[in-house]
Amino acid sequence: MSEKLKVGILGGTGMVGQRFISLLENHPWFEVTTIAASPRSAGQKYVDAVGDRWKMDTPMPEAVKNIIVKNVNEVEEVASEVDFVFSAVDMSKEEIKAIEEAYAKTETPVVSNNSAHRWTPDVPMVVPEINPQHMQVIDFQKKRLGTTRGFVAVKPNCSIQSYAPVLTAWKEFEPYEVVVTTYQAISGAGKTFKDWPEMEHNIIPFISGEEEKSEKEPLRIWGEIKDGVIVPADDVKITSQCIRVPVLNGHTAAVFVKFKKQPTKQQLIDAINNFSGVPQELNLPSAPKQFIRYMEEDNRPQVSLDVDYEHGMGVSVGRIREDSIYDWKFVGLSHNTVRGAAGGAVLCAELLKAQGYITKK
Repeated sequence: MSEKLKVGILGGTGMVGQRFISLLENHPWFEVTTIAASPRSAGQKYVDAVGDRWKMDTPMPEAVKNIIVKNVNEVEEVASEVDFVFSAVDMSKEEIKAIEEAYAKTETPVVSNNSAHRWTPDVPMVVPEINPQHMQVIDFQKKRLGTTRGFVAVKPNCSIQSYAPVLTAWKEFEPYEVVVTTYQAISGAGKTFKDWPEMEHNIIPFISGEEEKSEKEPLRIWGEIKDGVIVPADDVKITSQCIRVPVLNGHTAAVFVKFKKQPTKQQLIDAINNFSGVPQELNLPSAPKQFIRYMEEDNRPQVSLDVDYEHGMGVSVGRIREDSIYDWKFVGLSHNTVRGAAGGAVLCAELLKAQGYITKK
């Protein structure tokens, strides 16, 4: 046990914090030793601080129940007990930026699920199978922060996970124009049907900020490091609509694509099924064996059948068809709180450890 890296969870009582704790139970590399949350939870045992608000399908891990929750604002104290932290704090963007950089300046790496730093030019925003090389921008960020091992790294928005990996797999065919509509689960808002009953039998055609993220974040992931910052790609245009639907977990995307080169359907399917990246090469603990799969059935992927593919870390694709206006269209599905949130961040941390950015203090 002593060989494992000591992990702190910032914002550990919320839904994403709970998902982190659930995913890290029995992790081979990481051990949750510290949980921090708002001042109102500080000083309580974790089990008492969460109370009846535990939202995971699996029981709360025994190992965390009696951890005394710390005040997330007591940065030095929390940082002194851990090798790195995952951040899932619920604050304003400016507060999140400030507190994550404060932790980084204590020489504590921060792997964040939050959106606050996604457009900070020297902060890597990474899907480990797509742009692991972006972690190299950390060296420039450390110079700005004046740190030797402290930094902030983030994962992208949950809504892009069901289509950006697919478009990446098709890069050789040069997609240049994309229309996407995402059908997003309520857990993306940190809710269950118990605390959001008005979502039952309902659709809400607006999710604040999602459409901008859906259109812009893939471009940053496909960008390049130039002069110490990440410059987004500009060779693809994406337009989107994001809709909240009465599903607990799982974001579905309906996508239309134009290509500069004309692939066949079989070429598109083969590119999906054969796509892999550094996490698969390194056999990282949370990496799916097959990141993206194609499903031949006309009625797949389905949330109820397919959202937990590869323990929620894989992407399922179906219904690749020629389109009368665009070239091809497809449907994608990903688990928004596993691959799209905490699980994606855990895989980022595993990559950072493998790359030597996260080590024991």
